[in-house]
Amino acid sequence: MKPFRISVNRKNCPIYIIFNVEVHEIEQFIEHTSEETQAKVDWTDVWGKKYPVLTTYQQCVQAEVYANPLRELLNSLQDQYGYSNLDAMLVLKDILASVWNSPQTENR
Repeated sequence: MKPFRISVNRKNCPIYIIFNVEVHEIEQFIEHTSEETQAKVDWTDVWGKKYPVLTTYQQCVQAEVYANPLRELLNSLQDQYGYSNLDAMLVLKDILASVWNSPQTENR
């Protein structure tokens, strides 16, 4: 399904409609993509096309400094709430997104 425009008198309406169609396309793609197909995708490479930092940070960031506390948080979610490894990662990712989107997060 391609985005489309509808002639409407209100200025913001066409943009809203295009956004809804694009969101629907993304939702459909996610819903119809198998776990097997997702496992074959190099997500760092895919997202790196839009956000190049994802393909370069490994050379300069000491990832283990951040990975160890994240592992502890994942383990804690699994232990305290009985989440699977995948569910713990999804919950932690959602918490991070919530922190990122909160008004208290500074733009540096």
